[in-house]
Amino acid sequence: MNPSYYYYIKLGNYEKLHFVYRSPMGIITVKNEEDTRLRFDISPYLQVFRSRSIAVITALGFSSGLPFALTSGTLQAWMAVAGVDLKTIGVFALVGLPYTLKFFWSPLMDRFVPPWLGRRRGWIIMMQLCLVIGISAMAFSSPQRAPFFLAGLALMVAFTSASQDIVIDAYRTDVLHEKERGIGAAVFVMGYRIATLISGALALVLSDHIGWRNTYLLMACIMGMGIISTVLGPEPNGRVIPPNSMKEAISGPMRDYFSRNSALLLLLLIILYKLGDAYAGALTTAFLIKGIGFSASEVGTINKGLGLASLIVGAIFGGTLMVRLGLFRSLLIFGILQAVSNLSFTALAWTGKSYGMLIFAVAFENLSGGMGTAAFVSLLMAMCNHRYTATQYALLSSLAALGRIFISPTSGFLVESIGWANFFFVTFLTAMPGLALLFWLRNEISNLKTEVA
Repeated sequence: MNPSYYYYIKLGNYEKLHFVYRSPMGIITVKNEEDTRLRFDISPYLQVFRSRSIAVITALGFSSGLPFALTSGTLQAWMAVAGVDLKTIGVFALVGLPYTLKFFWSPLMDRFVPPWLGRRRGWIIMMQLCLVIGISAMAFSSPQRAPFFLAGLALMVAFTSASQDIVIDAYRTDVLHEKERGIGAAVFVMGYRIATLISGALALVLSDHIGWRNTYLLMACIMGMGIISTVLGPEPNGRVIPPNSMKEAISGPMRDYFSRNSALLLLLLIILYKLGDAYAGALTTAFLIKGIGFSASEVGTINKGLGLASLIVGAIFGGTLMVRLGLFRSLLIFGILQAVSNLSFTALAWTGKSYGMLIFAVAFENLSGGMGTAAFVSLLMAMCNHRYTATQYALLSSLAALGRIFISPTSGFLVESIGWANFFFVTFLTAMPGLALLFWLRNEISNLKTEVA
């Protein structure tokens, strides 16, 4: 007998299907034992992608990533082609200092509110307009005739880009709800990485065909597209009162943070969580070329090309899973995967030159790294008070880089002492203290407020 109709009873992520039968005499029977099936409900995972905020954050990630190569790798290539000496090119590396020191002026962006587009978007659009002007000015300068004038322009662009990053990070933290944070971090990474490809690899290709001036002018025009996303972006929910003075803007974020339970241990977790991943990444390219014997083109294609694609997929997949897993479980599961992925390079060191093993190791490492990044950025966002988001996020993200800065220089000495296979095993062990501390702080992380006022 075919059922007359059926209905669902929803149980968490699943739905139980009940069949209803109507006999010729009008008697209704319900079967839910033999004819019950479970359906996986994917709607909560898809719902987050319908958010207007997610679309805007993707575009802002692109806007954040585009200027970086124009003041670093692409600028170095322009100077090298123009015949500038290596000493001068080396000095140009100092142009990147604003990205490291940006937390020093972040309180200004918490304290003052522009008269247009709100507290965050007002600052973003100001920085974007300055970037369009600055990149255009770089296009009309000459590395041969006035290298230090070009350096000044590049420093201005780097300062403005770092300032844009401060406010975009704050805006992303303020506008995204808890369920959106993981995927918001993921799409931001995707937009950022695509932009660095355009201003890096694509810009170098274009320079051979249209020249450096037209290449930089084109990049300035592309940068202008970010202005549209800023104008269309939503305002964060609720009204947040900015700091009343510069003194509060500077001291308030510290007082607020250290008033919380386990504040110091959470700072230590920020340093340790990605430490094993960063330690392994310090010499991955050198390992593949010098340790295994792959060519530079093979490493560029597989490690950089496949690695970038895997990182983006991992970030989006991890961010999507966070909708259901929540912050702590995501950090734990993705952190374990990050640590285990380092062992794939140990296996590659044992195996030798194997393309199949190379593809597996690169894909696994970047997939798990992308998932871990989505969860880690979500943790940083959850730890910020919306009154001081710009300052707190800038400080926390700078602190996260400390471990990498201090541990990476030891990598070469360690490889020479114990070999490549043992080195990657040590990077696996390096991730263990962070995972242990994460488990120790599970209650504090689970109790982080969804919206810090």
